[in-house]
Amino acid sequence: MAAEAPPRVVLDSFTGLALTAAAANVVMQLSRLPIGRGVAESKVDSGRVDKRPLKRARTTLAYIAVAMLGTEEERAAMRREVNRQHRQVRAKEPVSYNAFDRELQLWVAACLYVGVEMIYPLCSGPLSPADRDALYRHGARFGTTLQMPEEMWPADRDAFEEYWQKGMSEIKMDDVTRTYLQNLTDLKFLPAAVQRTLGPFHRMVTLGFLPEPFRDELGLPWTRRDQARFDRFTRRFGAINRTMPGPVRRFPFNMYLWDTRRRIRHGRPIV
Repeated sequence: MAAEAPPRVVLDSFTGLALTAAAANVVMQLSRLPIGRGVAESKVDSGRVDKRPLKRARTTLAYIAVAMLGTEEERAAMRREVNRQHRQVRAKEPVSYNAFDRELQLWVAACLYVGVEMIYPLCSGPLSPADRDALYRHGARFGTTLQMPEEMWPADRDAFEEYWQKGMSEIKMDDVTRTYLQNLTDLKFLPAAVQRTLGPFHRMVTLGFLPEPFRDELGLPWTRRDQARFDRFTRRFGAINRTMPGPVRRFPFNMYLWDTRRRIRHGRPIV
C-alpha cells in the first residue's frame, strides 16, 4: 500500500526529539475538563498511560504517524480501531464525557497541531508563510482521522488563532485531573528508580513546553532558573536535530508507521 506523498514541510516536522514535548501536549488536551475526567477515570486499562505506558506510546505515535503520513485506506483502518476503543470511553457523572464528541476531538486535534507548530522552529528553523499554511491545512488530519468533519477545522490560521485563544479561556482542571496530570508530569506511574532518575528532567521539559495558561492551571511551580535551563535544552535540542540524517531524525515515527502497515497487512490490531 503506497503512501500518499505529504508536503515536504510535514515530513520535516517529524522528529523523535519532539517526544520530549509529548507529556506537555497530553496536559493541553486533557485541560478541557470532560476530556481530563474521561481519561483519568477511563476503565479501558489497555489504553491508559499510567497502566500500560509502552502500549499507549505505541498506539499514540502510530496514530500521529498514520494521521499525517498515511494513505486514506490506512487512516480509515486507524479510525475503525480507535472507534472500537472509544466506544468504551464515556461517562455521565460527575462530568459528562463521550469520546465521539466532535467538538472535543477538534480540541485534541488543535492541541496536536499546536505541538507540531511549536516544535518545528526549534528543530528545523523558521517556517515560511507558505510552509506554515501547508502544515496547517495538513493538520486537519489529526481530527479527520477520527470523526471530526473537515469543515470543522478553522478555515485558516487567523481563524485557528481565534479558536485557540477562546479554547485556552475554557481550560479547567479539577482535583482528579490535576492530580492525574501532575503524576504524569513527575512520572509517578513508573518504578521509583525511573522516577528519581528521569522525573526531574521530565517535569522540566513538560512545564517548559506548556503555554503559561496550561502551566498555571496544572499548579506546578516554574521559575526563571527553570526557564533558563529549558532554553539551554531547546538550543541543544535543535542543534542536534539538524545534524541527524532524515531517517534517524524521524525515528520512532517511521518505525511505528512501518509497524502499523505491517499489522494492517496481516490483519492484526493496530490500537
